[in-house]
Amino acid sequence: MRSAFRQIWPPLVAVILFLGIWQAAVSLFTIDPFFLPGPGAVARASADNAASLWSHTAATLRLTLIGFPIGAGVGLIVALLLHLVPWLKRAIYPLLILSQNVPSIALAPLLVIWFGFDLLPKIMLIILVCFFPVAVAAMGGLAQSDRTMMNYMKMAGASKWQIFTKLELPGSLPALFSGLKISATYAVMGVIVAEWIGADKGLGYYMLLQKSAYRTANLFVAITIIVLLSLVLFAIIAVIERWLVRWKPRQSD
Repeated sequence: MRSAFRQIWPPLVAVILFLGIWQAAVSLFTIDPFFLPGPGAVARASADNAASLWSHTAATLRLTLIGFPIGAGVGLIVALLLHLVPWLKRAIYPLLILSQNVPSIALAPLLVIWFGFDLLPKIMLIILVCFFPVAVAAMGGLAQSDRTMMNYMKMAGASKWQIFTKLELPGSLPALFSGLKISATYAVMGVIVAEWIGADKGLGYYMLLQKSAYRTANLFVAITIIVLLSLVLFAIIAVIERWLVRWKPRQSD
């Protein structure tokens, strides 16, 4: 508990100070709420629209929980395949790098044209956003196995499959979880972009409605919820990593 408190209180104090400075600046300089509402105005907007926000947040969360595991799974499968088949890695890896130069917001309209406005193009967009960080992180972790231990296992007569399952795969878990953390934050962003291009519910759709009505405070509420969703996903993955990768040395506080 003490260790957790020592980790939590510095960012908590920083957030409280930030909100205090924000509110003070808005009040002191009498900034028009249309341009920059204070934290108090954002909190009131959140309370006034709680029912609608819950509905839209649930829709965004549902899409995230569908797309993120699929995208992460695709990334892991691609990483394992390219690691086990070196010639395929030499052929495919440059194309993976090239694919990330195309912004997701540019691909979204094409996916809608090809697959319509149903769930499929949204899921495909989230997969495209999520799989790359996982794939790159996993491939990096698999390639950085302990060479001394690998040579020892080879001298002991271990097969390639035994080396992979006993050394390479377990050793890649820290890097894999790093990729999962990055992918989790990208997943929520991908959902918002998907909802911008075609949805009737979700935080992305809610933001479009509020932008059209020039309700700046409500936009800040949506942004806050998006950030919180990303942080929650990040925290869940961090907890799973701490439970699963127990052999990894922990940094001192």
